[in-house]
Amino acid sequence: MKLPALNPQAFSQLLGVASDVALVLDLQGTIEDVSVARDSLGALGCQAWVGRRWLDTVTSESRAKIQDMLISQGASESMRWRHVNHPTPMGNDVAVQYVLLPLGEGKLLAVGRDLESLAELQRRLVETQQSMERDYLRLRHIEARYRVLFDTSSEAVLVVDANNQRVLEANVGAQSLLKDAGKRLLGRDVRECFETSSQGEVQALMRTALATGRIEMCSAHVTGSPASWTVSVAVFRQEGGAQFLLRLVSRESVAEARHLAGSSGVLSEAMRHFPDGWVLTDTLGEIKSVNEEGMALLGLTAPSQAVGQSLEHWLVRGAVDWGVMHTSLRQHLPVRNFATEVRTLSGLTLPVEVSAVYLPKPEPMYAFFVRDMDRRMVGGSAKSQNPAKPFAELSQLVGRRPIKDIVGDTVDTIERMCIEVALEMTHNNRASAAEMLGLSRQSLYVKLRRFGIVAETEDEAS
Repeated sequence: MKLPALNPQAFSQLLGVASDVALVLDLQGTIEDVSVARDSLGALGCQAWVGRRWLDTVTSESRAKIQDMLISQGASESMRWRHVNHPTPMGNDVAVQYVLLPLGEGKLLAVGRDLESLAELQRRLVETQQSMERDYLRLRHIEARYRVLFDTSSEAVLVVDANNQRVLEANVGAQSLLKDAGKRLLGRDVRECFETSSQGEVQALMRTALATGRIEMCSAHVTGSPASWTVSVAVFRQEGGAQFLLRLVSRESVAEARHLAGSSGVLSEAMRHFPDGWVLTDTLGEIKSVNEEGMALLGLTAPSQAVGQSLEHWLVRGAVDWGVMHTSLRQHLPVRNFATEVRTLSGLTLPVEVSAVYLPKPEPMYAFFVRDMDRRMVGGSAKSQNPAKPFAELSQLVGRRPIKDIVGDTVDTIERMCIEVALEMTHNNRASAAEMLGLSRQSLYVKLRRFGIVAETEDEAS
């Protein structure tokens, strides 16, 4: 291409149009003049480069590229664009693409193009790709969960195309119900899965569901099954078309579910009005529900005053009593007639008797039945007009043995009885029994040996 000689002003204008930054260098690479065409490069402070070496304006990994360009001195056989990075005072880097040209008279011209817009596009591309991969992975997880639920469902489930009413998918329950171990069910008309007398009703059900968008239900007879089944149809859209989700549930299962729901409602109402206190907690002892008698027992005016708190908070002996009951319930053993004391909201102490059971469904929980012992003893004393004398047998020993021996034997008998009751209540947990009795573990072991309560295996081991 033949071009006339350009004057300096025209050459400067050409550089401003063709490049974003231009540097005039001597043969040693010292910058003598700078021209910047884009405002975005103002953060580099290019005007301050005059008098500095070109090598000192780039990052450490770009120095080798600058040295290669300076060694070539802009020779035509080695002239190519090189990508270098300039550090900015803010701490980030600006990417610029340079090519070095000889100007003559011992001068070099470095023409640079700003790559920030290209780098921004690349960053957006990488972020978009990562976002697509995350969405794809999320969809894979959703599909895996759907497949597990679909195949492990106890109900027979069919996915049907709304246009031609052919079966697209069938879970294991549907294949077992329709005797389709060879998977010939896929692609068949869904109406063939029902008796002739029910086909019209099922087709009308699907049309109604498609028109209303609601879940519709009817009763139908499945091919090869004498029992009547409840068919529910739901509509959803996928890949631009409508599809049906058919669920087949036996009428007996529906009736049983309704019966269980009704029984649960009756049981809940009975517990709410139960004459003894009733408290429901999780396995950590946090109160979830309390009935009216339980609130009256603790001096509460609303369930919210107890719900969310630990049952241990309301027990006078706190962790000791809760540890005993929790140990039994954790082993799925019932607690019967456990004598303890509760602290009411006003601070009063009330003797009670607690029975508890472990409830595995619908989630593991503990149910506690709390009986007011003061009221029970008052009722019992009213009924017993002639109570037996608890120590009548002791009167027969008077005159036969010294009073010191009689009192000693009585104390030993009571002490032995208390230890046996504590061991029975704690299911032979020595540590819990010692805490309940207010003894150290060593003192309890001494008394066990003195009264001969130690197990035979322990005697043999000792």
